[in-house]
Amino acid sequence: MNRMLLDTHSFLWWALGDEHLPADTRRRIDAADDVYVSAVTAWELRTKHRIGKLPEVSPLIVRDLAVVLRSEDFRELPVSFSDGDLAGAFSQPHKDPFDRMIAAQALNHRLPLVSNDAALDAFGVVRVW
Repeated sequence: MNRMLLDTHSFLWWALGDEHLPADTRRRIDAADDVYVSAVTAWELRTKHRIGKLPEVSPLIVRDLAVVLRSEDFRELPVSFSDGDLAGAFSQPHKDPFDRMIAAQALNHRLPLVSNDAALDAFGVVRVW
């Protein structure tokens, strides 16, 4: 089974049709059996939009992030106690709590992570792209 987890920027660029997401990565996402988006992504997008860091998210927020998720036929990945435990236990110096949690989820659920952020490699995730 071909499954993957989208990092926040990957989901954002997919949903907005942004060209920052390469065509070959789009094809891989489109061909996947199951594409997951973490609850952390909703938290990160809403938080950063609220504080003015991601104004481009407005069209998705107006439509409702959950509606966008369903319209793309993506699956929600809730945060578990185990995910939080692993994210907090990472000894790597990466300080972004959103990235730490998504990396923990990728590892706990054995999901390749669609991301262009090479800093996530320090967590031992399998990164696509």
